[in-house]
Amino acid sequence: MAYGLTPHYTQDLPLDGLTPTQYVAGCVTAARFLDWDVRHISDAGLIALTEKKMFRRKQKFSVQIDNGIATARSESIGSEMMDWGRNKKRVGQFIDQFAEVRNTTSPEQLDKIYEELKPELVPQEQDVLTVPAPTRKDQWASFFSFFVPREGFFVTPLIVDLNIVLFLLMVLSGANVFAPDSAYLIKWGANIRFLTLDGQWWRVITCCFLHIGIFHLLMNMYALLYIGLLLEPRLGRRRFATAYLLTGVMASIASLYWHENTLSAGASGAIFGMYGVFLALLTTNLIEKTTRGAMLASIGIFVVYNLVNGLKGSVDNAAHIGGLLSGIAIGYLYYPSLAKPDRPGLLYSAVLTAAVLVVAMSTFAFRKIPNDYVVFQQKMVAFAGDEQRALNAVHRLNTDTPKEEWLHAINDSGMYYWNRCLQSLNEASALKISDPLKQRTDMLIQYCNLRMQAYAYYSRRIAGATPGGEDSLTYYNSQIFHLMDQLKNGQ
Repeated sequence: MAYGLTPHYTQDLPLDGLTPTQYVAGCVTAARFLDWDVRHISDAGLIALTEKKMFRRKQKFSVQIDNGIATARSESIGSEMMDWGRNKKRVGQFIDQFAEVRNTTSPEQLDKIYEELKPELVPQEQDVLTVPAPTRKDQWASFFSFFVPREGFFVTPLIVDLNIVLFLLMVLSGANVFAPDSAYLIKWGANIRFLTLDGQWWRVITCCFLHIGIFHLLMNMYALLYIGLLLEPRLGRRRFATAYLLTGVMASIASLYWHENTLSAGASGAIFGMYGVFLALLTTNLIEKTTRGAMLASIGIFVVYNLVNGLKGSVDNAAHIGGLLSGIAIGYLYYPSLAKPDRPGLLYSAVLTAAVLVVAMSTFAFRKIPNDYVVFQQKMVAFAGDEQRALNAVHRLNTDTPKEEWLHAINDSGMYYWNRCLQSLNEASALKISDPLKQRTDMLIQYCNLRMQAYAYYSRRIAGATPGGEDSLTYYNSQIFHLMDQLKNGQ
């Protein structure tokens, strides 16, 4: 399949012994046999639009004759980001049909067809097929124009530029260009539940401008440029910028709700939001009926393909779905102001309503989404403090300390704090946390139990009891030190 801002396929063809005018006649005949809409005929070739069907993309097809070679080109029209091989298929379709015309039509008959076509020929001075090909300088200028704000395409380049600049800054700070590690992503604003819901709410926005490697950035910017070229001129700056930010926030909220401990970053949630806005508009009469079906099919295929591809893992489909659904809702919310552009009040009310709804939903989500990792951290902080108190209760004593003070320190202070440690760890273990954290917490519970058994043994010995067997300080200490080594080494 072909990719590009305008997906296309090109193939050079020999004239097969025909004169240029005979070849033109054969091309027109083949295109009309295919039921294509021939829009432009000249001595240099033709331009046609392929037959339009409701759920199939329409391509622009051209044949240009120059220096004894005919160049056939099929390119996508509208919102395609990839053509799924359709342009190559159209060129092959034309070649097969032309071969059939060539086999059944003599050169003399082609001359006669050409004479009949003369009234339809475009004058040479108006022939777009003879316009000189763009120079390398022109091609570079055209490429860089996508990153320069201009009338009707102002917000999209700014968003793209900001994404690129932030990625470059992250790389310059030391992050890997292909796969930056989690520490860098968190530092630069990635979205993850235990931090975002713990007061760092700004991550629901910053993560929309952060990318996990150069390929992630390029694919998202490609998709953003495409939808921006189609949608921003229709929405205008305010609606487009607002929709991008709001759908990005809703994508981040969806990710927080769905994932307990997944690090999320990238513009794809907001991009899906913009596709959702466009999908909503395509179901209204704001877009010309002649192009509505083809665009709806193309964008629908893009959305479905990417959602299905996201099922493979390592893709935050929750953000995609959250962005898409919120985009559809915002698209319908924008409809009245777009249908009545002479009433600017509708524009501001639509933008304000969308913003208020997203802020309200985000506030509700922040309060209702469980944040077990933050609670886990709080429990572990409480455990660490009580552990230190339990150890200090006896470490401050020495051999000259009276027996009563030892027993008080062990039974009333030490055991009290070890019980508090155990309570914190049991509550932490009951939370929805990752398996490695749960295993580590369970090992800490074993550690606490051993400490409590050691304290109980020492209390009995000080009180005059004579326990035997394995019930000894040597045994408990060896078990405790072994467990501490396992915890230290991450086993």
